[in-house]
Amino acid sequence: MDIEFLGTGAGMPSKQRNTSALVLDLTDENRENWLFDCGEATQHQLLHSHIKPRKITKIFITHLHGDHIFGLPGFLSSRAFLGGETPVDLYGPAGLKEWLAHTYKVTGTHLPYKLNIHEVKDGLILETDEFRVYAKEVQHVIKSYGYRIEQKDLPGTLLIDKAVEKGVPKGPLLQKLKDGHDILLENGTTVYSKEVTTERRRGFTITVIGDTSYCEAAIDLADCADILIHEATFTNEYAKGAKEFGHSTIVEAATIAKLAHVKNLIVNHISARFLPSEMPAFLVEGEAVFPHLSIAEDFMRFQWKNDELTCLSKK
Repeated sequence: MDIEFLGTGAGMPSKQRNTSALVLDLTDENRENWLFDCGEATQHQLLHSHIKPRKITKIFITHLHGDHIFGLPGFLSSRAFLGGETPVDLYGPAGLKEWLAHTYKVTGTHLPYKLNIHEVKDGLILETDEFRVYAKEVQHVIKSYGYRIEQKDLPGTLLIDKAVEKGVPKGPLLQKLKDGHDILLENGTTVYSKEVTTERRRGFTITVIGDTSYCEAAIDLADCADILIHEATFTNEYAKGAKEFGHSTIVEAATIAKLAHVKNLIVNHISARFLPSEMPAFLVEGEAVFPHLSIAEDFMRFQWKNDELTCLSKK
C-alpha cells in the first residue's frame, strides 16, 4: 500500500503546497485507488503523480470547506474523459449530495458513470472483502469526520512441501488452502488449511483525519493505528488561534499520536505562513513529543510494506 500526497496546504494554495488531497494506492490489495479530500486543482496535481484518475473508485471527504472539496466537481467530470467508466462511491458529511447536484444542474454537467453518494454518520460506513472503514466526527467549526481504514487479516503463507506430503496436487487446491479453506482430496482425505499454512497475518490500519482541533475522537480513531495522517496547521506558538479556528498544532497532532499508541505519524495541512526554511524547526517541535513523525509535502509518496513505512519519492 502506498500513500501519495497531492495537496498538503491549509486554506488556500501556495507556491509550495496545494489544497488538501491524498490518495491511498491499494493496487496490490484490491486494484483500487481511494482519494481523501479533493481541494482546488487536485486534478492538476494528479497530472504530476503516479495516480490514474480512472482507477480512483472511492472518495472520502472529511468536511465541506472549500479547500477540501472545490476540486471535486472538476475531477469527477474529467475522470470520464480520462477513461473512467466504472462507478465511484463518494463518502462525506450531509450536504455533499445537495451541493454536487446543484453544481451539476447549474453547469449542465452529466457524468456517464454511476456516482453513489453516501452521507456518513459515526460508525462502520464501508465493508469489502479486504477492508472495513469507520467514520467518526471530530472537532471543527463545521461538521468534520475522520476515517479509520482497517485491512482485514491476511492469509498465512502456504507451506507447499507440507501440502504436497499430504497428497495435494499442484493447481487450484493449493490456492484454496492458502486462502484458508479446507479441501477434500479424491481419496476422501481432508486437508485442513491450518495444517499447511502459517498463522494469519494482521492487516494494516490507517487513520486519516482532516481539519480538527485536539479531541478525544481523534485519539479513538487512531487507536493503535500503523499510520496516522493528521492535520498540523500551526506551531505551538499559535495554539490559541488554532483552537479558535478548529485546527491543531504540530504538538497536538504528536500528542494524539502518542496517546493513541500509533506507529507512525504523517502531518499535513500546513499553514502557508510557514516557509520551507522553517520546516526543520516545525519537525523538531513535533518530534519532541512523538519521534516517528514525518511532515508531508506535495507529491511525497510513502510505502507501507513488511510493517515499515518508507518515503519513496518527492517531486
